[in-house]
Amino acid sequence: MAIYQDTYLDTLPVGYPGMVANGETSNRISRTIKDAGGIGFGKAVFEGTDEHSCSATGNAAAFLGISIAHEALAPIVGGTPDVFPQNANVPIMTLGVIWVLAAASVTKRDLVYVTSAGAFTNSSSNNTLLAGWVFDTTAASGGLVKIAKR
Repeated sequence: MAIYQDTYLDTLPVGYPGMVANGETSNRISRTIKDAGGIGFGKAVFEGTDEHSCSATGNAAAFLGISIAHEALAPIVGGTPDVFPQNANVPIMTLGVIWVLAAASVTKRDLVYVTSAGAFTNSSSNNTLLAGWVFDTTAASGGLVKIAKR
């Protein structure tokens, strides 16, 4: 059974994780998520072990892109909102500008790294570089930020 939203904010947020940020040229692909826990919106996506599959974990060579939020993905009772469940088709941005959450204070043009927990940071220490991706805005830790690959 679907969960219905019955409360609304007085002002709309500027964006949310996984939201395509603008109309710049972008490239999008899709893969099937094999992780039991699924993949959340606005998360790094890596090649999976099966043909046409993907995972929330991997190395720099296996990086595919960022998961795109899908407003038509209906949450189910007992499910986790804003997460593509196992075996779902995940839309992935490989080129373009997308909103994510910053795991550290970041500045525009900083390189983008992802931690083993899937958080986006500008710190290279023990993290995976997302080749070609940069922070497109400045944000405090925990804040919404745009990342871009052009």
